[in-house]
Formats: sequence, C-alpha cells, structure tokens
Amino acid sequence: MSASQTSSSDVPTLLVKIFGKDRPGITAGLFDTLAAYSVDVVDIEQVVTRGRMVLCALVTEPPPGLEGDLRATVHSWAESMKMQAEIISGLGDNRPRGLGRSLVTVLGHPLTAEATAAIAARITKTGGNIDRIFRLAKYPVTAVEFAVSGVETEPLRTALVTDAARLGIDVAVVAAGLYRRAQRLVVMDVDSTLIQDEVIELFAAHAGCEDKVAEVTAAAMRGELDFEQSLHARVALLEGLDASVVDKVRSEVRLTPGARTLIRTLKRLGYQVGVVSGGFTQVTDDLKERLGLDFAHANTLEIVDGRLTGKVTGEIVDRAGKARLLRRFAAEAGVPLSQTVAIGDGANDLDMLNAAGLGVAFNAKPVVREAAHAAVNFPFLDTVLYLLGVTREEVEAADTLDIV
Repeated sequence: MSASQTSSSDVPTLLVKIFGKDRPGITAGLFDTLAAYSVDVVDIEQVVTRGRMVLCALVTEPPPGLEGDLRATVHSWAESMKMQAEIISGLGDNRPRGLGRSLVTVLGHPLTAEATAAIAARITKTGGNIDRIFRLAKYPVTAVEFAVSGVETEPLRTALVTDAARLGIDVAVVAAGLYRRAQRLVVMDVDSTLIQDEVIELFAAHAGCEDKVAEVTAAAMRGELDFEQSLHARVALLEGLDASVVDKVRSEVRLTPGARTLIRTLKRLGYQVGVVSGGFTQVTDDLKERLGLDFAHANTLEIVDGRLTGKVTGEIVDRAGKARLLRRFAAEAGVPLSQTVAIGDGANDLDMLNAAGLGVAFNAKPVVREAAHAAVNFPFLDTVLYLLGVTREEVEAADTLDIV
C-alpha cells in the first residue's frame, strides 16, 4: 500500500502532554521545540485551572531515528520550565465521536461533586460519552457544559431531567451543531418571568380586591381553570378603577434580576426579542419601549371616560394565542421556529414552549418544568444565556466594551 493510500488511523503519532504552573510562553516554547523535528500538528488542547496548565499536543511521528532525541529534548525543555512532560506513542487521531451529539448544560448553586458524579454516571448509563467539559459561568450560578456523543438528544434529556430534580440542579440538553448557534428570536412571557409581579394583582391592589384576584390567578397558572374565563373574571373586579392607576402600576413593576442583562446581551448578539402576555398592553407597551424590545403583544384593558370598564378588548392572548404569536413574530423576523427560544413559567405558556426550538421553563410550575425542553430554577433571568452557550466572561466583556 502506498503512503497516499494509508489510512489516517494507521499513521504513527505522539501524544505530548505538558503540565504544571501556567506562565507566558509555554505553548510557543513547546512547539518551537517540536518544530526542530519536522512534525505536523494533528490536534491541540489546553486547559488552565487555578493557575495550573495541562497542554496536550498530538503530532505526527518524527523522521526515523529521531523519536528518542525528540523525547529527550522535550523532557529537558519541560524541566527547564519547571513543568512535567509525558509522551505516549500511538496510531492516528482521536477516535471518531459517536452518532448523536448533544450539549448538556448543568446549573448549580452550588454545583456539588455528588451532583456532577450523578450526571456523569447517567450520561454513561444512557450510552453517551463525555467528549469535553467546559465552564460557562461561576456567577451567579456555576454553569458547566458537557459535550456528549453516542446517544440521541431526546432520551438523554429524559434521563437527565429526572436526576436533576432529585439533585437540586438544573439541566438543559440541546442538540449540538450549527442549530444551537442559529437561534435568533427569543420570546418571553411577562408576569413572573420578565417581571417579578403579576400585573393584574398590581391593579387589584389599587381596587382593593387583591386577594380575590390572586386566588383566581394561582388556579389559572396551575392549569385548573380555563385562562380566558379566569381573565374575564379577574378583570371584571377592576370595573370603575380610575385610569390614572395605569401609571402607578407601571412604576410598581419590578424587573426580574438579570432581565436587563439578558435582553442587552441578546440584542448585542443580533437576536430579536419579544414578549407575549396574558396581562395588558398598558404595561407591555411601556416595557417594550424601556427595554428596546422588537415585539410585544398582550390583552388590552378597556378604558372609557377615564375609568376601567372591567372588560378587555381585541383578541385574547391565552395559551394557544401565545404560540400563535410566537409563530407570527418568527415570520416577521424571518426566523424559522426551529431557531426560536421561548421562556415562560405557567401552564398557559406550554404551547409556546413546545412550539419553539428551545422551550425554557423559568421558575415554573411542576407541570411546565416536566414538559419544557429545559428548566431554570434560579431567580436570575440571565442564566438563560448559559443554555445558549454564552459565557459569563463574554457577557461581562461586552458590558465593558459597551458594544451596541
């Protein structure tokens, strides 16, 4: 067999591993040393953890008779740099990754060794192989990403979500590849997602019927009541309220921690961002303007002669309506549904979460967590960025540079 016919898996290679205290010039120094032996680079990987470096270089075998000299020279160079070296002979490149590739994002506060061991063991039991692990964030939660091959995304997600609830961590499993990087529209629920409040309860507080409205809202979010019926019942309690209350409610709305960071970062990445709400345009229109959102749609409180009539006007934004609006926003943005992200917390968000390419349950009710593609149970909305592969360092760097 000629050299050109030789399989790449049969080519002799050397794995050169350097480890020790990190300092400038280690990588350049190693490859300067190897360059004297006319080797080709097949693969490189370098990791630095708390000032300790591990640098691995997979290179072709040097010309006949020079391997011993290469080994001695590398060890001598490493010793001069107060590093350690290990050189292993073998054949070919890394083994091909198995079919079925996923990215598993694990969020913990804290992320315990027990939880990490359980997740790694479950990946192995499903037939998956962990190819690489990378830390995405250390604040406000610890977020790490596992690149997994050898098992399809759906069965892996099913297996890991069950463990996550028991371990008190959040796990998101998405298909790897260009698909993940291409998600370019994010649509959020408003009440208890983008903001910490239920807007109708803010109105109800001014009408003196907060307890009655809260009771109906809770039942609706648990999926125990038809949303449209509950909406009409709650709005009817607001009849006669002076329209000046709208400005007061707008001032009382509290954004969820991390909401501004999430939206600002998404916009800098070129995403379009929208909200859909079973609440009211009197608030969502204001949020759209304040936060620079691309889309916003909600119900509208009817106001006649300066007072709320206890009715809503126009098309009702309910469970099915939210999914319909996601599709409408995607069409207007020129983004396929497979490249959308939806975020919500209640039962009336389920259709929207299921329709999106990635549905994220944010501090959601159990029925929603079980049905969504991913769940986040920490009170920071910007943790959703980690599910998209954005690191905390990238977020902070963008803020420092004030990228528009």
